[in-house]
Amino acid sequence: MAKTVYELQQQREMLRQRIVDNLDILIGSVSTKGPKRPGHNLTCKVDGVTRSRHIRVQNLEKVRLMTARHQTLRQLLHQLSDLNWKILTLQSE
Repeated sequence: MAKTVYELQQQREMLRQRIVDNLDILIGSVSTKGPKRPGHNLTCKVDGVTRSRHIRVQNLEKVRLMTARHQTLRQLLHQLSDLNWKILTLQSE
């Protein structure tokens, strides 16, 4: 069953709130330093160059949570884009 513009706009508002709730992010991935060096790094690309930042042990779980939020945020933004497209096409009919 097709949804109305109003129903899609309500869905969009809920999605926007979920996006706001997930803005506490870090971009990158958590990796170990290697078998001979204990510890973890946050690794990401900056202007095409891989950068690594040391993660303190007490921050490891928080960093993992924040990188997971980044993945969630990416999915939510794709959903928002799809929803905006549906609203746009319904409004132009």
